[in-house]
Amino acid sequence: MSDSQETSQTLYEKIGGEAAVNAAVDIFYRKVLADYRINRFFDNTDMDQQIAKQKAFFTMAFGGPNNYTGQDMRNAHARLVKMGLNASHFDAVMEHLGATLTELNVPQELIAQAAAIAESTRNDVLGK
Repeated sequence: MSDSQETSQTLYEKIGGEAAVNAAVDIFYRKVLADYRINRFFDNTDMDQQIAKQKAFFTMAFGGPNNYTGQDMRNAHARLVKMGLNASHFDAVMEHLGATLTELNVPQELIAQAAAIAESTRNDVLGK
């Protein structure tokens, strides 16, 4: 692969496309649902639907095909903010995202890019 090809690839392509996003979301939710700090926020959630939405969101956020039709981050999380969602919960989710991508052997610089994209949603997710 030439350098110009390398730099023109999206994060989505660099991490392995749809198969990588699907694997990442499955591992990510296993970690999230096992975490006592944050799993209560998913008590009344249709997880199949949640997983499908998360896959579409990650695909879009990482520069893949945009098939995300969910609510914006602020509206999607407003109910959770009312339940007490705060920065410590966001931090826990970020921790699981990093651990998931590490587990999938994603290079550190790509994990940093993914983390920066996720971090950019913090204020909207927390309703700030």
